[in-house]
Amino acid sequence: MATSRPLPVTGPPRFFVTAGTPGSHLPKGSKDPDYYIPVRPAVHDAATGKLLATIPLPRGVLSAWHVLAAAPDNRTFLLCGWTGPDSPMRLFRVTLADDGRPDDPVLVPGLGIRPHELVVALALSGDATRLAYSTFGSGGVRVSVADLANGQRRDWSAAGGMRVSGLSWSPDGRRIALAMNRGGIGVLDLAQQGTDLMAATRVVKPHGVLPPLGSVAHTPDGAALVYSSGHVIERIPVGGGEPQVLARPELPPGASLDLRFSLDGTGRHLLYVHGWKSFRADLSDGSTASMPIEADGHSRKGGSPRAAW
Repeated sequence: MATSRPLPVTGPPRFFVTAGTPGSHLPKGSKDPDYYIPVRPAVHDAATGKLLATIPLPRGVLSAWHVLAAAPDNRTFLLCGWTGPDSPMRLFRVTLADDGRPDDPVLVPGLGIRPHELVVALALSGDATRLAYSTFGSGGVRVSVADLANGQRRDWSAAGGMRVSGLSWSPDGRRIALAMNRGGIGVLDLAQQGTDLMAATRVVKPHGVLPPLGSVAHTPDGAALVYSSGHVIERIPVGGGEPQVLARPELPPGASLDLRFSLDGTGRHLLYVHGWKSFRADLSDGSTASMPIEADGHSRKGGSPRAAW
């Protein structure tokens, strides 16, 4: 359960953070591209997309951060990056000042991520004391919950080709919502014993013939889940039932089949990215507005970024 009060939500987000995928180039005389060109994450104005600051790469991080998560306060962020071709991914915490300036990244200790294991999704608890993350590797999928202060961790796993593409903490810190490519939308009960992921997860909406699932988020009251099914945003009661369509965003040709989003602390504003353009959906009426993401040349070396607020 939650160890302290949730971080305060001060209204619509003022900032969002982008994290680009690694840049690459073909070294002279080599047939294998180098995917470890550093690409710095950045802080942007949520209303205009203006670049406010780049976040310094911490010591030992050789490449981009491509997975990130935000706390409800719009000031606390977690980012994930590689430390080298044969080294594990590492996670860092960044805090923004009230003007959007980032502090120096702080390493999150002892998460047990193995070399060649890919971190797919992150989620911060409402009080920003715990982290949930999913990984995928040769041994299958793993969902872990870790204490950010001491690194103590608990793992659940599932074999086969399943992936967990989205995670979200319930407001009371007792459950984690999952978006699973083979299991659908589910809720992991942290009080359940054992390490079998599916045995501890209650399915809220089976996958069936759903389009690809991207992200999932609890509403602020914890009563419902918001998720992306293909390019459609839906809401379903956490106990199950009929889903309600909230928005049908139109994405340009060539967009990914799944839509990864970040829901703000108010539960009303949803952010997603295609190319170097951000899209802001208002879930109260389904309307969507877009704006370019301003970036320096260094930040654009990677592919289309992910974003969180």
